Amino acid sequence: MIEVTDLWKTFKLSREQKKQTNGPTTTRRNGNVDAVAGVSFTCQPGRIFSLLGPNGAGKTTTLRMIATLLKPTSGSIKVAGYDAVKSPREVQRRLGFLTGSTKLYDRLNPNELVKYYADLHGMDNDTFAKRRDELFTLLDMHEFAKRRIGKLSSGMKQKVSIVRTMIHDPEIVVFDEPTVGLDVVTAKNIIELIRACKQQGKTVIFSTHIMGEVSLLSDDLAIIHNGRVIFSGSYDEFRGQMQRESLEEEFIRLLEGVRQ
Repeated sequence: MIEVTDLWKTFKLSREQKKQTNGPTTTRRNGNVDAVAGVSFTCQPGRIFSLLGPNGAGKTTTLRMIATLLKPTSGSIKVAGYDAVKSPREVQRRLGFLTGSTKLYDRLNPNELVKYYADLHGMDNDTFAKRRDELFTLLDMHEFAKRRIGKLSSGMKQKVSIVRTMIHDPEIVVFDEPTVGLDVVTAKNIIELIRACKQQGKTVIFSTHIMGEVSLLSDDLAIIHNGRVIFSGSYDEFRGQMQRESLEEEFIRLLEGVRQ
């Protein structure tokens, strides 16, 4: 389970950055940017939680705080019962975080890189081999398992990132826009993996701006805009309150309602 309560993240700006930043919904009186402003939600095991919002809404900042990569300015985050600030190592043991901004080691091959991360998590060789083979088969990776990562396509690299994220079989999985820029086949593999995580009873949270993925995967969702949650509830509740025919149009309607 993930429990996020009144979460804030404020970034201090340089004088030049303050000149370029405007909008009362994104700043405090001192001119610093509130990338996340009072966000609260809960992600349940065995359900897929979608975090939606336009670029710059605060999605990635929120997910990075959950993954212990950033410390919140205030508020609390509990992951599998552990405080993400007070017990980051316990959270890290139980969590897998996939983001497109994480770089891979180009000189290693996929098998070597995944083994490195398995060793970091203290996996024994037999458990590693079984888990690696399951994931490599699911993502159709055996063909390039011994090829240098620097020679792989972007889709192949994303598959390596996924296996690195999932190798220790985490009970909490965080996907930050996992299918952006990928071909249809690779995106389909990732969607199948997310569904498999749900079937295994894992807690899954993913951010996206692709409404088709929302309809395919979501059990619960929150929409974040200018660092604030403007909708939070089940997918069925979201559908029930819609005033537009499509998800895209309803998403835009809610954003425009905040701007007015």
